[in-house]
Amino acid sequence: MSPGEVVAVGGHESDGGRALRGLLGPRVSCVSGGRELFRRVSALRARGEPVCVVPMTLGRDPELVADAARTLLALSAEDRAGTVLAEPFGTADHLIGWLRAAASRVAADKALLVTAPSGAPFVDADLFRIARLVRQYGRHRTVEVALIGGDPDPAEGVRRCRALGERRVVLLPAAWVTPRVPDPEHCEPGGPLLAAPAVAGVLDARVREAWERHDRLGDDGLSRGLRAAHDHGHAHTHGPGGHTHGPPHTDESHGSHGPHGPHTHVHGTHHDPRTHPHGPDGAAASHRGHRAPDGPPPPHHRADAVAHRGADPHLLPSHRSPR
Repeated sequence: MSPGEVVAVGGHESDGGRALRGLLGPRVSCVSGGRELFRRVSALRARGEPVCVVPMTLGRDPELVADAARTLLALSAEDRAGTVLAEPFGTADHLIGWLRAAASRVAADKALLVTAPSGAPFVDADLFRIARLVRQYGRHRTVEVALIGGDPDPAEGVRRCRALGERRVVLLPAAWVTPRVPDPEHCEPGGPLLAAPAVAGVLDARVREAWERHDRLGDDGLSRGLRAAHDHGHAHTHGPGGHTHGPPHTDESHGSHGPHGPHTHVHGTHHDPRTHPHGPDGAAASHRGHRAPDGPPPPHHRADAVAHRGADPHLLPSHRSPR
């Protein structure tokens, strides 16, 4: 482990960090976000310790990263000078690889039920894409999804696997939380996803990379962290009342966000990859305002013709098996 203190911050994937405590070494503090993270980092910095904060998401909680960055911005300048925010523990691509490795240890004649705590609608939908890719490159005929605290829940997931003719179902966690076995006669646990030595190895790599960036570039990771959840997912999807897509704009044409309400700025059909950072209260950084476009107005685009980046054909509704 790199010098200094390490603070692992958990979100809904780990039940606020509680599911992590048996996997982390004695030198790693485990907290939930917000005030608990703020108090822990402040106490460590008061002792003069450098601190690295690692968001313990497996790729399904980008908001955890942004929340951690906003919390660290609330530290005093002196405390921030000795604090870095690491890259997330894992990404969705890492999660697919870890699930495939876990699936390879399960007999091919058993069904897989990929489980995770329910989160935002997009991350729940993305779990179906992840499960589809696990099946695509694996050897199991049936790979279903269940959401702990959501729909379908693990009991319903097992029922669906049984309805497809499967005799035995293995619960494969795609999170730090592992569900209880709903039907021991027909299913069994397949977790945890990662063993403690593997967790320690990945965590050490994230901490080392964070301090190397800080020492080489003066990068504390906060600006990157603030942008983590800006696009709300790969396809930039919005529910009712979300912001709309309008005429093209430059990277200077953003307005500001309120701390809790919907976005009030207008996006063009193409996004500048340099998204604007959010401050500790959720507000966007100030820009010079909107500039009227030169020349005639752009042609009108039908709402259903806007092409979103990253749209994935493998997202399936919850009532279908991802295969």
